[in-house]
Amino acid sequence: MGRTFGCVRLVWNKTLAERHRAYHAHGKKTSYKETDAALTAWKKTDELAFLSEVSSVPLQQTLRHQHTAYANFFAGRARYPRFKPRNGRQSAHYTRSAFRLRGGKLTLAKHTAPLEFVWSWDDETLETLNPTMVIVSREPDGRWYVTLAVDTDDPEPQPETGSAVGVDLGVKDFAVLSTGEKIANPKHLDRKARNLARYQRQMARKQKGSNNRRKAKTKVARAHRKIRCARTDFLHRTTTNLVREHDVIAIEDLNIAGMARSAKGTVAKPGRNVRAKSGLNRAVMDAALGEFRRQLEYKTTRAGKTLVVIDRWYPSSKTCSACGHLLEKLSLSTRAWTCPGCRTRHDRDINAAKNILAAGRAVAGETPGDACGADVSPQGSSLRQSAVKQEPSGASPIAIPAL
Repeated sequence: MGRTFGCVRLVWNKTLAERHRAYHAHGKKTSYKETDAALTAWKKTDELAFLSEVSSVPLQQTLRHQHTAYANFFAGRARYPRFKPRNGRQSAHYTRSAFRLRGGKLTLAKHTAPLEFVWSWDDETLETLNPTMVIVSREPDGRWYVTLAVDTDDPEPQPETGSAVGVDLGVKDFAVLSTGEKIANPKHLDRKARNLARYQRQMARKQKGSNNRRKAKTKVARAHRKIRCARTDFLHRTTTNLVREHDVIAIEDLNIAGMARSAKGTVAKPGRNVRAKSGLNRAVMDAALGEFRRQLEYKTTRAGKTLVVIDRWYPSSKTCSACGHLLEKLSLSTRAWTCPGCRTRHDRDINAAKNILAAGRAVAGETPGDACGADVSPQGSSLRQSAVKQEPSGASPIAIPAL
């Protein structure tokens, strides 16, 4: 498997370099057919003849993945493909023609013995599986995984609950619901920061290229893996509960990358302000708000629920959810305020969640009277506000049927 990973990485990097050179030198895009022909030619050379020692399927799948990566880049859906490092995550994809799963034993192409792996489900399920693809991967911390891709029936829509909720995302509290419930931010990175910093200091003291440095680097990777798994588990539990308990979920279209850049790139006086901005950037990235939205999108699709994404410029925090009064200014440090129009006392985040829900209901086509704070009669210095000023492409609103 180590030899296969090395060949996959070499084919990816060499093909990427050739694509990059051809495009920047001649403005020519390279097709998958041309990369496949180049791979065949490489195998016939003395320098790269070792590519024939491993299965050709993972190498061809690498070419397909790179072709898709370039298509996504030119379509504006992803960033430019990068070279694969030796110390990063390694993987090899095997299609039906390159593996055999019989009697619960997995045999890969050009492997003489079955691949042993631990299966957490019952053995009967494993014996009845008919995978379309097998992915063998190795994480930077040394752990190995086997992923089996199978075709399944469309899931049944979950029963309706008759409930709708607005979600206001943040850093102090991870999420505040329009029901008044607050989901605390677990701050996974902060809880592990002390151990992580100690492992990083130990790695920095080791000589580059030595076995001790490799062992120290594995400890750092293991610490990052624990943080990543804890964060993923929290996001899955939170999104699953929201989808199970509500039919309509309304969230804001947050500019996560902009929030991180503004927190990271702000220049302040030396001292506490600089550290505060750096900590804010770390907190924004640790919360994984973008992954939270991605999970909500596919889970609402699978459950037959509705996800509504409100425009990021909608003033949910400054608008009174009771009468629609709009404040001219509301500082970030103000966590509670009293409406000048109706004298209602508001918690900043709960008020924002209620306004997000009202705007989401208006977009989803529910009763207009439920959309408090949207298109209401102006009071005081309030201006007439539209619940959704702009519909972000791809997810707003999302009225999702069951697949």
